[in-house]
Amino acid sequence: MAGLGVCGGSAVRGLDVSLPDAVLLQRHGVDRYVLPHRIDHVANMRSLAEAGCDRVLALGSVGGLHRQLGPGTFVCPDDFIALDAGPVAFDDERAHSVPRFDPSWRRRVVLAWQDRVGSEIVDGGAYWQARGPRLETPAEIRLMAAHAQLVGMTIASECVAAGELGLSYAAICVVENLANGVGEHELTMEELLAGRAANREAVARALEQLVPALA
Repeated sequence: MAGLGVCGGSAVRGLDVSLPDAVLLQRHGVDRYVLPHRIDHVANMRSLAEAGCDRVLALGSVGGLHRQLGPGTFVCPDDFIALDAGPVAFDDERAHSVPRFDPSWRRRVVLAWQDRVGSEIVDGGAYWQARGPRLETPAEIRLMAAHAQLVGMTIASECVAAGELGLSYAAICVVENLANGVGEHELTMEELLAGRAANREAVARALEQLVPALA
């Protein structure tokens, strides 16, 4: 039975986690790409629970809301803002949950990163979940930047679903680009994709060190 669920998008594609106590889940699907606003987070987290997982390590590609959080920065957020976190796992009183990144599990992830990976990781920060799939306007980014450090489209909904199903959840976010309006020029899709490609090797290398320490 697996204990650890590793959930991600392009960052975990091709990752070898052939460990008896770990399960790899592609949140955007395997055969075809599922857009962020159409991902069934409850079904994904339920599949991990049914596989015997009790904790989830999530990987998320994000935009940096502040210039000091440039491309290639790794962050383990400790809070999030999600004005629309999507569907719930239950249709009764169990849906009244207190959402959070699990503090003890998150601490374990950060310590394992510092011990095994060695590269710097920002410990803490707020993740603002946008609905997607479009990117945000500079005005929206200015609003977000007043309250958060990162912007993405999946982690908060995933965290809520995991918590409702009794799974401890923590996330490692990697900055692909400065959010639209934060840099010196308008963000382009070419820049975003280039940032993703540039991060791919570093992410894979980090996960190969981190996952065995947590499984």
